[in-house]
Amino acid sequence: MRTCVGIIGGGPAGLLLARLLHRAGVDCVVLERRDRDHVERRQRAGVLEQGTVDTLRGCGVGARLDREGLPHHGVELRFDGRAHRVDLPSLTGGRSVTVYAQTEVVKDLVALQLADGPPLLFGAEVRGVTGVESGAPVIHFTHEGRERTLSCGVVAGCDGFHGVARRTVPARAARTYVQEYPYSWLGVLADVPAGDDELIYARHAEGFALHSMRSPVVSRLYLQVPNGTDPAEWSEQRVWDALSTRLATPDGGWELRRGPITARSVTGMRAFVHEPMRYGSLLLAGDAAHIVPPTGAKGLNLAVADAVALAAALVHRHRTGSTALLDTYSDSCLRRVWQTVRFASWMTTTLHRHPDQGPFEDRTQLAALDRIATSKTAAAEFAENYAGLPI
Repeated sequence: MRTCVGIIGGGPAGLLLARLLHRAGVDCVVLERRDRDHVERRQRAGVLEQGTVDTLRGCGVGARLDREGLPHHGVELRFDGRAHRVDLPSLTGGRSVTVYAQTEVVKDLVALQLADGPPLLFGAEVRGVTGVESGAPVIHFTHEGRERTLSCGVVAGCDGFHGVARRTVPARAARTYVQEYPYSWLGVLADVPAGDDELIYARHAEGFALHSMRSPVVSRLYLQVPNGTDPAEWSEQRVWDALSTRLATPDGGWELRRGPITARSVTGMRAFVHEPMRYGSLLLAGDAAHIVPPTGAKGLNLAVADAVALAAALVHRHRTGSTALLDTYSDSCLRRVWQTVRFASWMTTTLHRHPDQGPFEDRTQLAALDRIATSKTAAAEFAENYAGLPI
């Protein structure tokens, strides 16, 4: 097989990149090691920044998003017996966020690609990539029991944190930055309508809590728990009681709705950045290059920004022969990545309690949140980052 761009990974970054290239007339092939059912069932973050929504609409996958997505024009912070709503549009020039699960974004992109798009091979296990230094890369993979190769001009590594692409970069050419956090998230899905129209982030003496939703009838909720927590240790009663305590309002007028919990899992908290995002003819995008803690739901949105930047660079080369945008791809993406990592890390350390935290740290956290509640300048900085930096 031969193509212009070989894309490893059929997640949001790879699928969106393929869609953008196809619309611009650039040939590509997507190789995804999992089957379609698995890809479309992977549960991930569900808060889309304004730029992500605009990008999906622009490439033809906005119909169901506009029909079923839940626009949110604000977000609520609860802390120290207070509740403060941050109005996003008034602080960002009209930008907001939309709750629409990554699972649904992937379904939309897969359906469109299979109906009108470049080849998408499920069950294609990439074994390795050769030739990225020479400018004539070859992707080696197995598909339907056969060993196959894909020769291409450029390889886009969109295969996630545990994928093959990043491991192709030799250690001598890479720098990695890692931050592990001393707590995790217990996440649950519950068949119950959300108790509020917008997301609630709560900083509490017993730990962080987040009240979110996946649809008008399904809630998504999170609790800070110690690392190594077994989800089985948390009964439904214990989950709901902890959420009720941490999300309580000062006047007691807000009531958490309870319902059957259909899924629960524990997610570790970490930040990871790989530099550079280009090595020869290999370009990394999405989780293959960076991971952010889930506070703020930035992972999918960063993947979209990478895909947009990479598509623009590849289309520019295809049309003009110039590699100028490809040559600056890594640096331009990493500037946005580090700003997003900074914000996600700030949200994480401000809203969570460290296991060894003392009164001084408590007061500085509360002061940071109070600053957002009392300063329009601070609120605007928060809102601009939460609604998403420009793509």
